[in-house]
Amino acid sequence: MQQVPATPDMDATAGAPAPRVHTLLLTDLCDSVALVERLGDTAAAELFQEHDRLVLRLQQQWKGRMIDRSDGLLLLFERPVNGLGFALDYRQGLEQLGQLRGIGLQARTGMHVGEVLTWHNSVEAVQAGAKPLEVEGLAKPLAARLMALARPGQILLSAVAESLAHRSARELGARSEHLLWRSHGRWHFKGVPTRQEVFEVGEPGFAPLRMPRSTPKAWRDLPLWRRPMALVAEATLLVALGVGAWFIARPEPAIAFAERDWVVMGDLRNLTGNALLDDSVMQALRVSLEQSRHVNVLSDMKTRDTLSRMRRDPVVSRLDRTLASEVALRDGARLVILPAVSEVGGKLRLSMEIVDPHTQTTIRSDFVDGRGLESLLASVDAIALRLRGHLGETSTSVKAASQPLPSVTTSNLHALRAYALGLQATRQGKWQQAMQMYGEATTLDPEFALGYLGAARVMVARSERPAAMPFLDRALALRHRLPDRERLYLDAWEAELRAPAQALEKWQLMAGLYPDDFAGQANSAWHLFSVNRMDEALPFAQAADVPQDPLRPLAADFLARILLAKGAAEPALKRLREIGNETQAGQGRRIANVLAVLERPAEAMAALEAIKPSGYAGTDLVPMIDRVSLALDQGKWAQARAAADGALEASSTQDAFLHLQFRFISGVVAQMAGASLPRSARAATAKALVNAMADPAWDPSNRADLTSMLLANAWLAQREGDASLAADALRQVDALPDKGRLGTTTAALQRIVQAGQLAANGRHDEASRLLSPRADDLYQSRVALYRVLAASGRHAEAETQARWLLQQRGLAYVEANASQVLQPLNVADSRLARLWLAESLAAQGKSSQATAEMQVFLRQWPASVLSPQLLSRAEAILSASKQKITA
Repeated sequence: MQQVPATPDMDATAGAPAPRVHTLLLTDLCDSVALVERLGDTAAAELFQEHDRLVLRLQQQWKGRMIDRSDGLLLLFERPVNGLGFALDYRQGLEQLGQLRGIGLQARTGMHVGEVLTWHNSVEAVQAGAKPLEVEGLAKPLAARLMALARPGQILLSAVAESLAHRSARELGARSEHLLWRSHGRWHFKGVPTRQEVFEVGEPGFAPLRMPRSTPKAWRDLPLWRRPMALVAEATLLVALGVGAWFIARPEPAIAFAERDWVVMGDLRNLTGNALLDDSVMQALRVSLEQSRHVNVLSDMKTRDTLSRMRRDPVVSRLDRTLASEVALRDGARLVILPAVSEVGGKLRLSMEIVDPHTQTTIRSDFVDGRGLESLLASVDAIALRLRGHLGETSTSVKAASQPLPSVTTSNLHALRAYALGLQATRQGKWQQAMQMYGEATTLDPEFALGYLGAARVMVARSERPAAMPFLDRALALRHRLPDRERLYLDAWEAELRAPAQALEKWQLMAGLYPDDFAGQANSAWHLFSVNRMDEALPFAQAADVPQDPLRPLAADFLARILLAKGAAEPALKRLREIGNETQAGQGRRIANVLAVLERPAEAMAALEAIKPSGYAGTDLVPMIDRVSLALDQGKWAQARAAADGALEASSTQDAFLHLQFRFISGVVAQMAGASLPRSARAATAKALVNAMADPAWDPSNRADLTSMLLANAWLAQREGDASLAADALRQVDALPDKGRLGTTTAALQRIVQAGQLAANGRHDEASRLLSPRADDLYQSRVALYRVLAASGRHAEAETQARWLLQQRGLAYVEANASQVLQPLNVADSRLARLWLAESLAAQGKSSQATAEMQVFLRQWPASVLSPQLLSRAEAILSASKQKITA
C-alpha cells in the first residue's frame, strides 16, 4: 500500500493519527425516496443537482470539509459557529428550493463538538470506492444520534456544541439577535455511557422548538415517577386530586406574569419585503392586545421617550431583542414580545416570541399561518388571543374582552397603515402630517372610527376644540366600530367638550375599568384638582405618576400641585426637581410657587427668571401672573404694578384671553397698594368680559373662565363697597343660556358675589349660610366667609377662617380657578389673613396674641409699604398694647 504523507491531523513523529477536536455536522434530507417518486427521476435529478450546488456554495462560505454524502451530509468545521451558520443557511436554502417546486423540503440536523481521528485513504482505495477522508471517534455516533432524533427542520446540538456556538453567535450578524435557543433536557443515547443534554437552535417562525420524539436509539432521561408504569398509578390519584384542586384555585400560568403586568412590543421583523405590513401589523397587534384588561402594553410614545433618555434616536432605532429588553428593564415591564411576519410554503406566517428581558432568552414562541394579505388581521387576532392565554388570562376574560379587528379597526390594511403613521406623527407633534394621515385612513375606509377619533385628538391638542367637533361626531356615529376602551375614551371627550360637568364621572369610569390607561387616571386627577378636591385627586395622580405613563411629567406635575395645595411643600419641591425641565414655563412656575410658600422669595424669582422663552405668547406671558403674585407676597407694590402693566401691554396684541386676565389682575394690584381703580375702569373691564362671553368664537372652556372673571371683578368692587357692578354681573350670569356648563369655579364665585350682596344689605346670617364651608371651596370662598363673620361680630368663627387661610398658602398659589387668574388676589389675601387673625383675636380680648400676630404681619409687609387704611388698622391693634409701629 502506498505510504500516506503526514497531514495536520497526524502525529508526524509517531506516524499514527492523532485525535483532534472538530465540529461535526450531520444532516438527513427528509422523505427523499418519496420525493423521487413524487417528482419523477428527471425532475428529482435536477433538484438534487441544485441541492449539490447549494451545499458546495455553503461549504465554501462556511469553510467546511465534506466527509460523506448521500441522502444526507457529514461535514467537519473548525469552529461551531461555522457549523451553525451552515445549518441555518442550509435550512433556508432547502425551503427556497422547495417553494420553487411547490413542495416541502426539510432536513434533520445534528451538531456535536468532540475529538475525532481523521486520515486519508490511499489513491487505490479511493479509486475502489473508499472516501478520500475517514473520520472516526465517539463524536461521530453522538452527532448521528442527534441528527436521527431531530424532527424535520430541527437543528439539535449537544451541550458542548450549544455552549461554544451560543457564545460566538454574534459573529452571524443581525440574525443572531433573533435566534431561539432551547434545552430539551437530558437524553440516553444507545451505546453512549453518559446522559447527554440536548439543545435546539432556530429562527422564530421556522424552528419547530418542540421536544423530539424518543426512538429506540435515543430516549429521555425521566425520573422514576414520570415513567409509564409509575404514571398509570399516579394518574388515578392525580385525577381525583386535580378535580378538587381546580375548584380551590386556578392553576398557575406557565409564564411568571401577573394580572396588569406590562409588556414591551419589539419592532416587527418583516421578512416578506412588503412595506405595507411594517406599520399595519404593529398597529393591529397593539389594538388587539390592548383590548385585554390582564395584559398592559407599554405605549409606543413611552417606549420612544425611554429610547431618547437612553440617548438612542427614537426614529431610527429598532426595538430588537437587546434594545427592547433594556427598555423593559428601565420601565418595569415583565416581558418582551417580538413579532415577525414571513412567507413560508406559500403562506403568510405571523409569529411571536415571548422573551425574558433579564436573560433575553425566549420563554415561548407561537405562530399562525394564513393565505394572503386578507388573512393577516385574522392571524393577528388568533395569535393575540393565544398570547393572552400564555400570559395567564382566563378564557372567560379573553372572550369577554375580544372583538375581531376588522370590526373595531378596518379591514383595509392601507387604511390601517395610514392610521399608524398618523399616530406616529401625533406622537412627534407633527399636527399637519397627522391630520393628512388620518384623512387618508378615513378616505380609504369611511367607517374607520379610530381615524376620526385620532383627528379629534389632534384638534384638541392644538387647542382648536370647535374644529374637533365634526371628527368627534363622526366617531360617535361609528362608536360600535371602536374597541371598548376607546368607546369610553370617546364618551369622556364628548362630555369634556359638550357637558363638562359630566366629564369627571366619565374619566373616573375609565380609570376604574382600565386602571393602567393613564388618560382616565390623569384626567380624573386634573378634574378633581381643578375643583379643589385634593384628597380625592391624590390617588389618581399617584396612579398616573408611574414609569409606564408616556405623559408622566404631566402626571408628576399634577401630583406636585396637589401636594403643595395639601400643605406638603417639601415633597412637592422634591417631585418637581425630579421631573427636570426647570427652564420650561410650567415647571419653572410650579417650582417658584413652592419656593414662595417655603418663604424663599429670592430663589422663587430666580426660578421664574430661568424660564426660557418658547416663542408662543400664551406660554411666555403666563409666568407674569407668578411674578405679580410673588411681588404682592413681599409687599412690593411697584414691582407688582410694573409686571402687571408690562403683561397687559404685551398681551394686548398677542393674546386676547390673557389681556382680559391682566386687566383684572391690574385691578388686584391697585387695590392691594391702596390705589383702587375708579368705578369706570372696573365697569370697562366688566363690559369687555361681557362682550367676550357673547362672542361665539371663544372655546366653551374659555367662556366659563370669562364668566368667572366677570364675577371676580364684581367681587373686587364689593370689597371696596361698590355693589352695583355685582348686581349687573349676577344678572348677566343668570341670563346665560348655557350656565349649567360653567363649572364649579363659576358657581363658587356666584355664591361669593351673592353673599356679598346679602351682607351689604345687613343679611349676614343668610350670607354666612350661603358660604358654609365645603370640601371644594375656593380660597376666596373662605375670604368672603371671614369678612361676613367679622362684619357680623362672630369673631371666634372669623378667627377659625383666618387661621385656615394662613394654613392654605399652597392652595392660594396653585388653585386652578379660571386659569389661575385669582392667584395674585389669593396670595395677597394669604398675607392679609395675618392681619385679620390679629383683628379677630383683639375683638375677643386676646390682646397679647393679637399683638404677636400683628408683629409677624409687619415683618412680612413692613409698615413703610402699607396703605393708609391698612396702617391705621395695624396701629389700632398695637395701640391697645401701648406698642408703636416702626417704619
